[in-house]
Amino acid sequence: MVTTVDSPAVGGFAPALRRLYFVRFAFAIVWAALVFLTTKSGLGAVGIVLVVLYPLFDVGAAVVDARSAKGTGSVRGLYVNMAISLLATIGVGVAAASGIPAVLRVWGAWAIVAGLVQLIVAIVRRKMGGQWPMILSGGISVLAGGNFIISAAAADPSLSAVAGYAVLGGIFFLVSAIRLGSAAKAG
Repeated sequence: MVTTVDSPAVGGFAPALRRLYFVRFAFAIVWAALVFLTTKSGLGAVGIVLVVLYPLFDVGAAVVDARSAKGTGSVRGLYVNMAISLLATIGVGVAAASGIPAVLRVWGAWAIVAGLVQLIVAIVRRKMGGQWPMILSGGISVLAGGNFIISAAAADPSLSAVAGYAVLGGIFFLVSAIRLGSAAKAG
């Protein structure tokens, strides 16, 4: 669900951000469907690849975002997100060897910290337009992260909530992309 740039400048940056948000939406939907289909009976090799891929994709998206945002102001929030998501990639990879409960704990911690970063960055960028979905997404990510940590102790923990989280995050990226397009047309 993560990342936006911490600059309110619009210029030529909004169209690039809009395209990135559409890509993030598509990735989240496909990823979630694959997680639903492949982890019903446990983590397995494909599930491990998928749970490692998601935060790694977030790193890549933050890199693209930072490159697009150069010259529009500070991209410090993106660099923080890159570091957090890279640590999450490593952490989820290590946790996967211990099973779904460990993955949920690491994923939950990542969702909390990354959600806070996303919330702050989106608030800073709200003048750009299209950021309310990102503000909501950041807040929901914090709450969802706590839920993932709690659900790791359930009798039969699963990754279905994580897949649902990705779908919701994808929807927020889609709405934000649409709103960015509307803001550009109105501007």
